[in-house]
Amino acid sequence: MSVSILKMDGSQSSTVELPEKIFGGEPNEAVVHSYVVNYLANQRQGNSSTKTRTEVAGGGAKPWRQKGTGRARAGTNSSPLWPGGGVIFGPSPRSYYNRMPKKQKKLALMSVLADKARSERIKVLEKLELPDHKTKNFAAFINNMGLGGKKVLVLDEGEIAESHRASRNMPGVKVTRARLANAYEILNAEFLVITMSGLKELEEVYG
Repeated sequence: MSVSILKMDGSQSSTVELPEKIFGGEPNEAVVHSYVVNYLANQRQGNSSTKTRTEVAGGGAKPWRQKGTGRARAGTNSSPLWPGGGVIFGPSPRSYYNRMPKKQKKLALMSVLADKARSERIKVLEKLELPDHKTKNFAAFINNMGLGGKKVLVLDEGEIAESHRASRNMPGVKVTRARLANAYEILNAEFLVITMSGLKELEEVYG
């Protein structure tokens, strides 16, 4: 698949063939779904917690004698039946982490990249080079690409700290290293902008 190589001002410089092995596969929706479920589960902190009847304050003495008061019998004020008492079968801290095989992760990544290529939502950038790393300059670059107001993931290679700093105040825009991109981030973005160095890195890692 041939894609135009764009400059920072949005003009076309030449074209490039996207690697067939990475962008030309058949998307596997089932694996992508499994990956997204697994990825979101692994993001959970799992720290929700409630106290049982043995953990809440109180308890101790029997609230009143067993018989003769006319009230229902009660043994402790920490009972789940009482306001402020313990919770029955409440959540406790746990890990939601689940491991997914590397081959399935790679297949999910190849699937979302192929889907982006098929829907023509990939733009290749000659080089991400800003005069200074300010948000207004990064916003101008995004607008030059015709992606203003869109959710955009920019894949670059090398030192990206300055580009990341310039883009972090822009809602829906993220810059990351090509080799560290995951299927969820790519799927969540409306458009993918890949620099030539980032494309080369993808080919070296996954080609």
